[in-house]
Amino acid sequence: MYFTDYFQIDPRILYSYGAFNVSLEADLPLFIDPFLLFNSKKAEYQKLHTEIITYIRFLRDKSAGQKLSAGLIKTWYQFPEIKQNWLGFTRFSNRGSGLGREFAKALHENLTIICNDFGDEKITQQSHLEKLCLIKDGVGRDTISDFTTNLIKGYLLEYTQTFALQHLRPDQRARFGCSKVRFNYETESWEVEFFELPLLEDDYVILTPIDMLTRGNTWINKEDLIKRFYYLPEALSDEGLRDQINNYLNRVIPLEPTQAQEREGITKTLQKFPILADYYIKDKELKGDEASAISKELVDKAQKLFVTHVAFLVQKIMESPDIFEVAEGGTLSEAKKMVRHLKWVIENRDGYRIFYDNQGLVRLEEEDLQILYDLTWSQTISDVNREVNNGRGPVDFKVSRGALDKSLVEFKLASNSQLKRNLQNQVEVYKEANDVEKAVKVVIFFTQKEKERVLKIINDLGLKEDTDVILIDARNDNKKSASKV
Repeated sequence: MYFTDYFQIDPRILYSYGAFNVSLEADLPLFIDPFLLFNSKKAEYQKLHTEIITYIRFLRDKSAGQKLSAGLIKTWYQFPEIKQNWLGFTRFSNRGSGLGREFAKALHENLTIICNDFGDEKITQQSHLEKLCLIKDGVGRDTISDFTTNLIKGYLLEYTQTFALQHLRPDQRARFGCSKVRFNYETESWEVEFFELPLLEDDYVILTPIDMLTRGNTWINKEDLIKRFYYLPEALSDEGLRDQINNYLNRVIPLEPTQAQEREGITKTLQKFPILADYYIKDKELKGDEASAISKELVDKAQKLFVTHVAFLVQKIMESPDIFEVAEGGTLSEAKKMVRHLKWVIENRDGYRIFYDNQGLVRLEEEDLQILYDLTWSQTISDVNREVNNGRGPVDFKVSRGALDKSLVEFKLASNSQLKRNLQNQVEVYKEANDVEKAVKVVIFFTQKEKERVLKIINDLGLKEDTDVILIDARNDNKKSASKV
């Protein structure tokens, strides 16, 4: 499942090298944060950040006052998905969409509006790529991470090559020609270079240093800016400008705005007064050490959950009594069987332990449960299509055997504030959208209070006898260790 398993490496060797032990089954939800390069004490990371800004300035200068051809837009702005690092938003595989035309268009438009002072900042210490996602829409946190990964691709390839030459056998590595590795400013074109890299079937693997990674938002991000927006004008020393901003705010945001109206008004104000974004970034720079500490904590927890704990979980799942038996009765029976494997391990084989640390319950998201559930599908004969989206929102899994036998699986945390509405409507909508008649609804709870809430919701909805609703008890205060049973 993991790099060290596949290449038969002691995990301590990889950890000592500083690289994350990626899964070779599916992307893990970790991202490169360019701020961690800027704030690093490592000279090579600071150099990478400077090189990123240099390229952004090149794009800005080329964009100013001229219309670029489709060919140049494609060459300079569009980048393929770097699937070989096995990190990002793509769930249950490593095949993302890359940075295509929509990204190129948004970046091209944002550059001339937002980045006209790149390299000449008077408020912030340095330019920041993340500024592109603060003022206008179209460039989000996932694309910032993907863009950063592409712009430091040469460093990551050299980093991986060094490890491969030191620790992998000759038959475990191969020489690959890699595109868009370095930008040549004389020819204004990207160059191809060759590297000796870990061989995974007919492709290669890229390793990523742990101290570049975070989970969730980048340190500089629009959601955080919006939360803190009303404090920013107070940082301005120019009283006249401060009054102009407050006056403009009062014009674009109603007295009792909806969340959408408030967000739209703040975005308009940022576009009118981009200096506010500079003061936000300045404050984030001053608190840069927090970024490194928070990212380290998040990545450490992700490593424990998705690597250490998942390895334990998979081992226990493989001990499930009927794991190798093919389920009869079609996809609905098989989907339920796979849920029962996970339920059995969590409730009876110490599997619940993966959700806890010394401080208590580990913070979970529903996507974490989806990743865990995906691991139970190693023995299926069905086609398991994850994160299906037919215009009415995503569903976690669609299990199918041809056009006539299809079932859906949806996971929910008992703590979800919309659980009752979700159980009542959500999967029914998905079933209609996906032309599926069968669905399994899975809810996991961690406390007695959550259990009571779920049972009340199920009773209120008349789902008490519904075998398509499966509850998983992940409490840690009501179980004996399997080793003592």
